[in-house]
Amino acid sequence: MLKMVNKIGSFQWVITLGFLLLAAAVVSSKNHGNQANDLVDIINKNRTSKRLSLLNNSPGLACIALQYIKECRGNCSENNTVNCKPPENDFTEIFAPNCGVELPTFGTISGLIVGCQQKHLDPPEAFSRALIHSNKTLSIIHNKTHTEVGVGIVRAKSHKGAYLWCALFSSNKRNSTFVLEDLGKGIEQKEGCYSGSGVSCSLGGRNANFVFATNCVWTLVFYYLVRSRTSFF
Repeated sequence: MLKMVNKIGSFQWVITLGFLLLAAAVVSSKNHGNQANDLVDIINKNRTSKRLSLLNNSPGLACIALQYIKECRGNCSENNTVNCKPPENDFTEIFAPNCGVELPTFGTISGLIVGCQQKHLDPPEAFSRALIHSNKTLSIIHNKTHTEVGVGIVRAKSHKGAYLWCALFSSNKRNSTFVLEDLGKGIEQKEGCYSGSGVSCSLGGRNANFVFATNCVWTLVFYYLVRSRTSFF
């Protein structure tokens, strides 16, 4: 009888572990989306609170923002400031081609904000601590002439280093500039993320895909353990 009680207790432990793993898989799949899109939402909420118009989320402009901040990684100081200014020619000669932006549609960039932190920040904190670091940057966000915005995020190195954010603004006609080739797909980016895209952020740590895959493996282990334990009853 004691042996049967121990078996039942062990089986219950396996059931509990399985539910915890399944819950972790669901949470990780929901909480690790595209944080660049979240930042665009926060920027727009900040604008509407000042009765300013919403900005269009431009994936082409955002991909260029990602290229810009990738060029600046390694330039985040200990006091979390970005000391970097790539040449203007890089926008049309390097950044846009790397994204697959159709060059005839390259428009006017009317605002630029960059920021960095030595540790990762969730979107609300990234907005208040990395992007809004002075009255000047706040005035850029509140500029009435802006019509579109794009945000790019990347980590300095694949598994360590500072995190960097870049927000670009344009004052062109909506959806007419910074058009990505291949019906809006552009060129796939291997690291970081940018707004206007449904791709999850890959910032060099244990990103959503890694966590989700790990949890799926453990869930399969749980399933086979349950199958093996059913013979107890």
